[in-house]
Amino acid sequence: MNRERSRNLYDRALSVTPGGVNSPVRAVRPYPFFVERGDGAHVIDADGNRYIDYVMGYGPLLLGHDLPQPVQSALQSQLADGPMYGAPTEVEVELAEFVTRHVPSVEMIRFVNSGTEATTSAVRLARGYTGRDKIVVMQGGYHGAQESTLVQGKTGTTSEPSSNGIPASFAEETITLPFNDAEAAREVFEKHGDEIACVLTEPILGNCASVPPVDGYLGTLRELTEDHGSLLVFDEVMTGFRIGGLGCAQGKFGITPDLTTLAKVIGGGFPVGAVGGRAEIVEQFTPTGNVFQAGTYSGHPLSLTAGLELLRYAAKNDVYDHVAALGDRLRSGLTDILEDRAPEYTVVGMDSMFKVIFTRDGPRDLEGQCEAGCRQNPDCPRFDYCPKDKGDVNRAETERWERLFWPAMLDEGVFLTANQFESQFISYAHTEEDIEETLEAYKGAL
Repeated sequence: MNRERSRNLYDRALSVTPGGVNSPVRAVRPYPFFVERGDGAHVIDADGNRYIDYVMGYGPLLLGHDLPQPVQSALQSQLADGPMYGAPTEVEVELAEFVTRHVPSVEMIRFVNSGTEATTSAVRLARGYTGRDKIVVMQGGYHGAQESTLVQGKTGTTSEPSSNGIPASFAEETITLPFNDAEAAREVFEKHGDEIACVLTEPILGNCASVPPVDGYLGTLRELTEDHGSLLVFDEVMTGFRIGGLGCAQGKFGITPDLTTLAKVIGGGFPVGAVGGRAEIVEQFTPTGNVFQAGTYSGHPLSLTAGLELLRYAAKNDVYDHVAALGDRLRSGLTDILEDRAPEYTVVGMDSMFKVIFTRDGPRDLEGQCEAGCRQNPDCPRFDYCPKDKGDVNRAETERWERLFWPAMLDEGVFLTANQFESQFISYAHTEEDIEETLEAYKGAL
């Protein structure tokens, strides 16, 4: 494919932005392609190349790039009324009512401007509510570019910053655990239980290739936090209103956290974030409580209008059935392809999320394996080989995925997230034809 204009744009970008990008995940080698426009389930780059898009803005675009007429009309009406006011609007109430009706844990909600701001606010709220300082996060979990969670460390020990510019004192209050290790969680609570404000986790390790929870693991975290007076916080920035439909991942797994962070889908492609949970906790935010939280753009009427109309559309139409069916078809097809061409690799994901992890080992006999993505089924022959945590994904062939496979798929006309770790997303705009074309591309690239 000719990408000369993208190359020239990147050359210009290098002179005015660090690394030529505004988010490091876009910094692919030798240079990124620049998108000119979206079209349904596709993007068209600056050189006119067309790709089936499974990045979908890294998750927000549940309906694809072409918004249905009701959503477009509502956005145009809001624009005509003015972009923002510095005062409350009705749409803030309406979206809050929608979320509290459908998400099991959310009795009250505070809107913010991004997923990072949501998780930052949730950590502050948990500390303010409990009067404790320490938090527990999962190794490989991502909770935005905030000081308390940009950390690294050995299991159950004091962490250290994973980025320059973060004082060590921030990381000292954060404990990391391997996802799916219930015994490690119990040991941490035995040692630090009365110091822990919250456990912050994605219900699916979405920023670590969509590793699913082992049966009972999320329940163990729920029990431990309840027993020790800590809060369980689900970061559903990625999974919210994508996994489990309107009830989110917590509804699908049947675990109700104390707090939930949301973003992405609830903004319909516009910047947004939110913290929701039990009313007695969320009311600790100012002005009703003493945990300070504020923002000029919080509850922005354009973002909330897009999110509300998108969710209303999803509630009235077959959006979740459609994307889940396509997801099962794609993951099943990938499982069949890998059985023939790369049986050591692992398909993960559920509903409208998916990924192929280039794991290095696998069983010889695949009879009875999970058919549409790993479900951490102990009876599956792949169970002992399927990734359970960040360490397992790190041991996969991450360089092969990023340097060889990703560009090969791009040449096949399929746009995937740019590394082994980020999940991929199906939208309502994708069709069965897109899925079949994608499976053929996987065959060619593998």
